[in-house]
Amino acid sequence: MVSKNSMRLEFLGCAQNESFARVVISAFAVQLGPTIEEITDVKTAVSEAVTNAIVHGYEGTQGMVVLSACVEDEHVLSVTIEDAGKGIADVEKAMEPFYTTQPEMERSGMGFSVMQTFMDTLEVTSVPGEGTRVRMTKRFGADA
Repeated sequence: MVSKNSMRLEFLGCAQNESFARVVISAFAVQLGPTIEEITDVKTAVSEAVTNAIVHGYEGTQGMVVLSACVEDEHVLSVTIEDAGKGIADVEKAMEPFYTTQPEMERSGMGFSVMQTFMDTLEVTSVPGEGTRVRMTKRFGADA
């Protein structure tokens, strides 16, 4: 499918840039005329994905995070967050609610569940030692 508009942003995977990613995705998504609730959903899901990349993907180190988005049609936003971090050995297990690899850091293990709740689709691909790619879509408007 050819997108109607797209963007790509690469930024350092540090905690300060999580809020930057939220602002960028909301500014890009505004062209679809979202409601406040819809834009909040997207910002929350992006925040979770970026935080996962920073906290789990790079786990105490720093690397680059790529946020890309495209308008697939007049109502659908596709968002992808990628890192070149340590990857996820068992994606299915990692997507289980309350599963966390860092319980000592008081992580709830709800990141993927939050993404699934606020977005229409969620696809996670990962290769240990190479990184993780999270792709989500959200349909805006009355027909959502």
